[in-house]
Amino acid sequence: MKIYLDVCCLNRPFDDQIQPRIHLEKEAIVSTLAQVAAKDLEWLSSSAVIAEIKQTPDPVRRFRMLSLLGMATESINVTNESERRSRELVGLGFKPFDALHLALAEQGGANIFLTVDDQ
Repeated sequence: MKIYLDVCCLNRPFDDQIQPRIHLEKEAIVSTLAQVAAKDLEWLSSSAVIAEIKQTPDPVRRFRMLSLLGMATESINVTNESERRSRELVGLGFKPFDALHLALAEQGGANIFLTVDDQ
């Protein structure tokens, strides 16, 4: 089974854990990463994930997220087709980075797309 985690998922383990919802989401992401480490899941990442992480202003958080990417099984690059699909998804109301992540997940054959975004 191939999963795609957006950057919000990679941020979650490093967020303030006071709110119960944030803590539960962190536990779910950590469990998912453990399944990747055990090779029960394949993690599909992308050049868009790297680009978005590089925009993280906190250098420690940015380093931690980039370090997690070493666990990814596969990473794909943006193509003309994923750009076209991304524009299509933006037209449906998705935010640009979210649309690009979805398009890349589709392109890479992900079975599951994980996010902790509210919208």
